[in-house]
Amino acid sequence: MKKLFDQVSENCSKVVTKSYSTSFTLATKMLDSSIRQDIYNIYGFVRFADEIVDSFHDFDKQDLLNLFELDLKKSIKDKISLNPILNSFQKTFNKYEIDYELVNSFLKSMKWDLNKKQYLNKKEFDEYVYGSADVVGLMCLKVFVNGNQKQYNDLKPYAMSLGSAFQKVNFLRDLKADHDGLNRSYFPNLNIEEFDEESKKIILNEINKDFSHALKGIFLLPPSARFGVYTAYKYYLKLLNKLRNTNPLKIKSTRIRVPNYQKINVLARSYIRYRLNIL
Repeated sequence: MKKLFDQVSENCSKVVTKSYSTSFTLATKMLDSSIRQDIYNIYGFVRFADEIVDSFHDFDKQDLLNLFELDLKKSIKDKISLNPILNSFQKTFNKYEIDYELVNSFLKSMKWDLNKKQYLNKKEFDEYVYGSADVVGLMCLKVFVNGNQKQYNDLKPYAMSLGSAFQKVNFLRDLKADHDGLNRSYFPNLNIEEFDEESKKIILNEINKDFSHALKGIFLLPPSARFGVYTAYKYYLKLLNKLRNTNPLKIKSTRIRVPNYQKINVLARSYIRYRLNIL
């Protein structure tokens, strides 16, 4: 039965989310059950595309990504795919009438990851961040507002700021892994060998601006999404503060993490603040 196949497909997207990201899984669990699965479906899609360009070093990444894109387009058109991750994503995509421009921009950034090793100016960097992170937030926003275009348009700038903040925190946390493992440098004109407190301060100030703007939008989200998004915001804020208090030498020599017990603590504190309406 198609219904059973769809259920199996969505279970696969949920497993992908739980397997790859503890933080995102915990935050997603804080969303209302009516929208939770759709966020799993979006995450499964973007995670698999990201894995192609970041992890499958012994295979033809370009060919894999091309095939993935072809299968994606066909799944959206036909409303079915034998790839369970794409099958669950197309269901969410069609249900909320997500703009394909968002998907196209995402795939463009993934294609850049195949060959582009450095971003020399802010325009290129911002375009990459938009495609790799902002549009993912916008896809989720379409779910959060249940397809309401006016709400979507009103909240769009805040969702983009949150996506940018998350991505820039990731870049700072993964400075060593991106440079040593993937030969990539995202922050414009940043030489990892010369990364110091001043370099870090410039990056932190930019991220703080993104977070401050994004928080205003979190207050305006529908109740079904607000606490889940706030939880994700608090997780990343915790990571950002940890990076702020970490010596630049350590940042460029190891991957900074927030232990699971601290994530649970963030969740508990966030819930109390949310219930007291002191976000």
